[in-house]
Amino acid sequence: MKTAEEIQSEIEVLPHKEYIKLAHWFSERDWTVWDQEIGSDSESGKLDFLIEEALEERKAGKLKEL
Repeated sequence: MKTAEEIQSEIEVLPHKEYIKLAHWFSERDWTVWDQEIGSDSESGKLDFLIEEALEERKAGKLKEL
């Protein structure tokens, strides 16, 4: 397996079009992982505090209509 430094060196010499494709792939991959983590956290109840916080803000009249 190549080291990160070796991969970075190869990325630096990529043609611009290939660099953009790679950057897009990284971005999409990161968003996919993030979506999975948010879904998992939501299902497990780790984000329930956000709902409770929003309900408290609503009760206190601190929320604005969008």
